[in-house]
Amino acid sequence: MRIGLIGKKIGMTREFLDSGHSVPVTVLSVEKGRIVNVITKEKRGYDAIQVGFGKVKASKLSNQMKGFFAKKSTEPKKILREFRVNNISEFKEGNEIGLELFKDEKFVDIKSKTIGKGFAGVMKRHNFSGLRASHGVSVSHRSHGSTGQNQDPGKVFKGKKMAGHMGDKFRTLQNLEIIKSDLENNLIFVKGSVPGSKNSIVLIQKNAKKIKKITTLEKIKKIQTQSLSVEEKSKKKSKAPDKKEDVSKKPEKKEVKK
Repeated sequence: MRIGLIGKKIGMTREFLDSGHSVPVTVLSVEKGRIVNVITKEKRGYDAIQVGFGKVKASKLSNQMKGFFAKKSTEPKKILREFRVNNISEFKEGNEIGLELFKDEKFVDIKSKTIGKGFAGVMKRHNFSGLRASHGVSVSHRSHGSTGQNQDPGKVFKGKKMAGHMGDKFRTLQNLEIIKSDLENNLIFVKGSVPGSKNSIVLIQKNAKKIKKITTLEKIKKIQTQSLSVEEKSKKKSKAPDKKEDVSKKPEKKEVKK
């Protein structure tokens, strides 16, 4: 499993590049996580690390968790998360993990809970077209129509698209581009939108898929180099002298002396 960081969604803004282009970005605040526990195969049958994120008052902890943190001699953490690793010898209890984890990464996967929309109808939830908005349709213009069958099978199958609870589900967006990371303020700027509302908790991980994709910065550099090469060619053409003779000018006739 890939090691990740837990952060908080601050909001959306746009980042202006040196070329003048503006990129819509989501700002995520990521605090450093501390390795609380190292799990080995001898203990549970797999190698993993347990990382704690966020601060919490000791009064809000149960007696069991107070004893756990006291045994590990670390300050209480609000969120505990396990990440399976291949080489357990690289990690030690008490070490911190921060944004340096994504130093050489261009794309990340972000998991978060979407905004809850409450009870929604089929037109909003599943993009149904609804019934005819004309005479003969009696107060059911936004309904989904028939759902069941006759005696055979005489039931509604599971998974039928109907009205119901919308949103408030965990969703993962893959291959989001990292535009900028601010190590001093523990901020990371990701291109595009991230699920969830402001101050919602997000999980940031290295991208699972191996993709050959050009980043926005690389695209802009490529366009700039192409435009510069075109300008240089046009300048060379303008400086080069014209070898073609002017046909419109006729040669002058020399006068012959008698």
